[in-house]
Amino acid sequence: MKARWLVRGAAACAWAWAVGATAVAAQPSDRLWGTVHTVSGAVHEGYLRWDRNEAAWADVLDGQKAQNLDLQDQVAERLGAELDDRGRAVEYLGVRITWDDDGPLPGSADAGIRFGHLTWLRPTSAGSALLGLKSGEEVEMLAAGTDLGDGLRSLEVDTPDGRTVELPWRDLDRIEFRAAPPGSRPAAAQLWGTVEDRWGDRWTGYVSWDRDEVLGTDVLDGTDEDGRRREIPFDRLAQVEPLFEGGARVVLRDGEELVLRGTNDVDDGHRGVQVADPGLGEVSVEWRDVVSVRFSTSPAGAGYDGFTGGAVLRGTVTTDAGEAFTGTLYWDADERFTWELLDGSARDVAMKVEFGLIERISRLSSRRARVVLRDGRVLELEGSNDVDEGNKGIVVELDDGTLQVVEWDRFDSVVFADPAGGAVDAG
Repeated sequence: MKARWLVRGAAACAWAWAVGATAVAAQPSDRLWGTVHTVSGAVHEGYLRWDRNEAAWADVLDGQKAQNLDLQDQVAERLGAELDDRGRAVEYLGVRITWDDDGPLPGSADAGIRFGHLTWLRPTSAGSALLGLKSGEEVEMLAAGTDLGDGLRSLEVDTPDGRTVELPWRDLDRIEFRAAPPGSRPAAAQLWGTVEDRWGDRWTGYVSWDRDEVLGTDVLDGTDEDGRRREIPFDRLAQVEPLFEGGARVVLRDGEELVLRGTNDVDDGHRGVQVADPGLGEVSVEWRDVVSVRFSTSPAGAGYDGFTGGAVLRGTVTTDAGEAFTGTLYWDADERFTWELLDGSARDVAMKVEFGLIERISRLSSRRARVVLRDGRVLELEGSNDVDEGNKGIVVELDDGTLQVVEWDRFDSVVFADPAGGAVDAG
């Protein structure tokens, strides 16, 4: 059975509000702001556009982080698994975990963090960076994709004097993040809108189009039915609807309607629409699954001050036998903080859900889990070791320092402690 997604309360209201809005804009406080120090000693301050498709504090910085191998050794010992003498490897629950002692880092796993949790970022190599969080924690992150390392497509800085400075990874020494100064106004607003998928589910937040366009001044281009090339700024768009036969129906804010074809902005080459939802995390919808995208006005800012850098993940884990263990949690023997992300998919819609925004997780089967958000929404997720039998175990560190390991097939549910100020107010 495929996963289902249910809309409740606030989410449904947000959709109704979005449909009635007309302007495409976002609060200035939503936009990334920082001071960039280069290796040559130059300093540039202003609104930031990261890797082309991240410009809001709610956007996710993707990478990989080092795994806690000491903890995984203890998990293996608790489960009665044997370590492989030829290297660091363990097999249990049908999953083999391996890592190389001779590598620069002891192993890594996919990770991500929303920009609002950061105070600074310092490149440490061509493929890694050290992140400073508001909580005081420091996290080393490896490149995975193009957000970090030499693969970074660019970091753009829109300075107060109207210049745009474009910098490659190799020129970066340190980036310091902070809220935009009072009274500052970006030259372009972050796109905000609602994506409806082919299953009737709706996702509202900051929009990244084709993993490339994120600002109102960015251009949607294509060829119209008269053969004319059209380049339309996104802040003129009201709605875009992909067509079954190819191309897309485009509705402008002034009421004009047209059909565009022939580019990856509106055809099969489209890389999908991502939505940074302040109350959830990140949602990615493939172009083939998009029914419509309605652009609207951001109802409330997910500003820099709404993020705190996260806290240690705590909660109560209940087994299928009724045992309950309360303490510090390591989800999948790895994720330990509220800023970390739970991966999964509902049908073919991929999600990265911030743990601090999750109230409860329940196992539905060996392959699925129900995730209840703090705003009342319910997700049924699959397709990731975070939510299926590939899970390496839910580890509970009790207050006396002892560990309890709950394997997925014994896991019933977890209720997370509400992180005081650790989750963003979705407005």
